[in-house]
Amino acid sequence: MPKLIATIVPLTLVSALALAGCSSPDPSEAGETGAASSSSTASSESAEATPEAAEVPDLTGSWKQTNSGSEDAYQAATITDDKISIDWVSDGGDTESVYWVGTFTPPADGTSPYTWTSARDAAATDSALLASTDDTKEFTVEDGELSYKASLMGTTTTVRLEKE
Repeated sequence: MPKLIATIVPLTLVSALALAGCSSPDPSEAGETGAASSSSTASSESAEATPEAAEVPDLTGSWKQTNSGSEDAYQAATITDDKISIDWVSDGGDTESVYWVGTFTPPADGTSPYTWTSARDAAATDSALLASTDDTKEFTVEDGELSYKASLMGTTTTVRLEKE
């Protein structure tokens, strides 16, 4: 166990720094101009859209981080019908550490972006050294990208994943 911790902690530190260095600015900090243009674009698109409702996306499956800055250290998620699990992955996939296990609420329609609040499964995460201790975490899916905030040792970054 000490060898595992000695391997994971340095890799996690490197991953956290790589994540922080590669993070994009928070979209909410873009100001009202960005939000207004998104709304007006969405309005004009729905006015031109056919009367058919947008297809409900299937979010279940495996997801991999796209903004880790490292090929062998990243976060990976698995979504099932009612659960989302996220792991820190290092050593090219040989080492996995639990980051989040929580509830998943599938979308009811094709509205984008889709956001849900996941409640943490304390039994699955309390004994995990690198797991988030937040009671809830907000997830957003937009344009095929799953995103959320991850914090480690005082550094917070937006993690972005794509479905594999």
